[in-house]
Amino acid sequence: MKNSFQKPAFQVRFFRQYRTIRLQLCISSRSQIKDLDAHLGASWKICALISSLFLEIHKVFLQKSAIIRTQIFSGFALAELCGIALCEGGNGLKDLKHLIFFENLLQEANNDLVKQGRADGKRAIGYTCFFMPEVLLDLPGCFSVRLRAPRCTSPDIATYYMSARTCHYARSLLERALEGGFNFLDAQMATETCTATCRFQEHLQQKHLDSVKDMRIIENDDFFVEFTDVPFKKNNISVEYYAEQLEHHVLRPLHEHFGIDISDGALREAIEQQNEVSRLIREIGDYRKLDNPTITGYEFHVIQLVSLVCPKYLILPYLRETAEEMKTREPDMKKEFRCKVVLSGSENDDPDFTKLIESCGARVVADRYCYGSQETRQIIEIREGEDPLRAIARHYLEQSICPRFMDQHEMRARKKRLADLCKEYHADGLIVASNKFCEYWSYERVIDTVIMQRDFGIPVCSIEKEYINAASGQLRTRFQAFIESVEIKHIQKGAQS
Repeated sequence: MKNSFQKPAFQVRFFRQYRTIRLQLCISSRSQIKDLDAHLGASWKICALISSLFLEIHKVFLQKSAIIRTQIFSGFALAELCGIALCEGGNGLKDLKHLIFFENLLQEANNDLVKQGRADGKRAIGYTCFFMPEVLLDLPGCFSVRLRAPRCTSPDIATYYMSARTCHYARSLLERALEGGFNFLDAQMATETCTATCRFQEHLQQKHLDSVKDMRIIENDDFFVEFTDVPFKKNNISVEYYAEQLEHHVLRPLHEHFGIDISDGALREAIEQQNEVSRLIREIGDYRKLDNPTITGYEFHVIQLVSLVCPKYLILPYLRETAEEMKTREPDMKKEFRCKVVLSGSENDDPDFTKLIESCGARVVADRYCYGSQETRQIIEIREGEDPLRAIARHYLEQSICPRFMDQHEMRARKKRLADLCKEYHADGLIVASNKFCEYWSYERVIDTVIMQRDFGIPVCSIEKEYINAASGQLRTRFQAFIESVEIKHIQKGAQS
């Protein structure tokens, strides 16, 4: 039998598989690479010795039983990982101190900090949309939780109550509620913006009708749901109307049900807390503007998400410490990415989606999507003579670049905003990802795909996906092809100049 593991081919295989596996190791188990480096040293000579050793073992392999074969194959896998680690010496970014803690907080909606907030006697108030100002839900005595349904892969029961042709995100939220995952909520503050999420929140609401029996989905006697209407225009009349809606459907119910202080002083205190969170998140996010960013898109996605789903007063100390840590964090000795991209689109609370993009060779440097920081982490300013509630209403209307605003000047402003983000963060391309059946972003994604390339010369990758990415292989192929096309454009541009 011919020996198929000749020494040169074995070494070449290290280099060929290096890029893909090295990137995965950097994301999932960077500490293992460092341990290997510490024990074996960054020397290809050692790698060659290992390969020679296993060539000798392979001779035994040809003569031994299937059990020994399995052991030898495991040895080859270990040698390959060793060789990969040795090829470049494992010079990745140093792990953030609280990253694992942040990742654990995102495993469940009722995470450890939410439990601590409730144990402190505060009320947990859920919401799903940017247009429900989280600052109003973080008044003294309560805290906001933007709802997610991590690891929900099959919303079968929710599909029965809704439809297979509605947003997977909304169905996943209902599925998680039916499973009891949101029983910690004391109230749900809904907005009449997205039809699918409205439908989900209507299922949570107790109707108290004689004609139909209510489903008691949230097992909490104090639980209630309130809906707020959001204008489709951005003018003074709309701001006044929006402020009245927030007063009648958010502030008053919180005061009447839970005795929450809704005075101007309490509102100003909540704004100060919100602004501190926003400043810290923006400070951390600004490191993505560097030529060689000192934070990955995945890491920032995790940090941004925990600021949305945890009580602000409990997550703030960790954010402050992370912001201080970033000041001395060193970049990679060699860039671990081939291009930079802006990620835009609909609801995206899955950091693994960002990780998938970055595992293909891109670095996500800006997050212009629902749950992203570009809208939610702007500073709220109270103008002279303006009361806090009106300032909040004006801020959330003016700062939003949601595709529900259909005026021509609003649509053009959104494209200009994306182009400005690409320039500000030195991005080479744009990825627009919408959830399947998203009523607003299904149109916006198609328009962006044409306009951004035609009018601004920005390469665009257009993706329609599920809430949880089951088709990661197909997405990986798309992202890899897009990254290669961006690289080719760079080469052609360099040749012309």
